[in-house]
Parts: sequence; C-alpha cells; structure tokens
Amino acid sequence: MADPTLSVLTAMITPAVLISGAGTLLLSTSNRLGRSTDRVRVLTARFKVLVGEEGQREPLAREEKRMIVEQLPRLTRRTRYLQRALRAFYVAVALLVGTSILIGAGELGGWSGGPLPVLLALLGAGSLAYGALLLSFEATLSGITTREEMRFLVSLGEHYATLYQEGAEDAEHTAAGRVSPQPKRPPPGEG
Repeated sequence: MADPTLSVLTAMITPAVLISGAGTLLLSTSNRLGRSTDRVRVLTARFKVLVGEEGQREPLAREEKRMIVEQLPRLTRRTRYLQRALRAFYVAVALLVGTSILIGAGELGGWSGGPLPVLLALLGAGSLAYGALLLSFEATLSGITTREEMRFLVSLGEHYATLYQEGAEDAEHTAAGRVSPQPKRPPPGEG
C-alpha cells in the first residue's frame, strides 16, 4: 500500500513545477519590460536631439524622426502586452500556490477539497498559456521594430558610403592634379 503522505506531497509538488516555470517567465518578462521602457527613453532623448538646431543638420534626420514617431505606438503596445503578461504570470503563480495549499490543507484537515484544486490548477495553467501568448505578440512587434531600425541603418550606411566615395574621388582628383607631369624645363644653359 502506498504511503498517503508521499502521494499528498507528490500532488503538492506537481504545481510547483509550473510555479517554477512561471517564475522564470516572470523574470524574463520583467527584463523585457525594462528594456522596452529604456528604449522609449532612448528614442525620446534622440528625438529631442533631432528636433534641435544641430540635430536637424544631421544626415537623414527627417527620416529618423519619422521612424521614431512610427515606433512609439508600437512600443506602447509592446509595453501593454508585457504588463498584461506579467499580470497573467502573477495570477498563475497565485493559483498554482493555492492549488498546493488546498491539496496539503485538505490532507491535513481530512477533506478532499473536491474539484477545487484541479480547477485552480487548470486556471493557473491557462493563465500561463495566456501570458505566453501575449509574449509571442510582443516578440512579433519587437521584430518589426528591429527590422525597421535595420532598414534605416542600411540607408544611413548607404548615405555615408556615398559621401566616402565622393570624398575618395575628390581626393584622387586632387592627388592626380598634384602628381600630374610638369612640363620639362630645358637644362640650364640650353634655352
């Protein structure tokens, strides 16, 4: 016959595995939310520079300002997805901890708890799934933003490459002008 204490502990540990997973997702999502918030601050500071007198003279300043203005609503949505995901993960942890408590208390109190522990566990797992779905939406928006920035950097790189090519050509012309053969002077006494 199986030890009832062991079976209760086993039942209580099962939600703990999901709690551990939820904790990892909480940490990761908190970091992503921090990075998203930092990104908004960086873009805001950059935009302030670009609208200033000196910033307006920077190459492709207008295009960069447009890119920043287009990114801000996307960053707002990303932040909302991350906040909702965090909330879902916290709810999942609470439900899964509640499941473990009900299982343990039910055994100590001599009552089974009925379907309540199972219901809490299902709700906790569902909350984890919802949070993961929100993270997938946020990751999609993050990818779109990254690709947009990469396109801008490519155009900025092409702009500077053109400037360097023009500068190199100018340098070649200048160097060619200095190195051009000088008319020969007749040797002294022959002229």
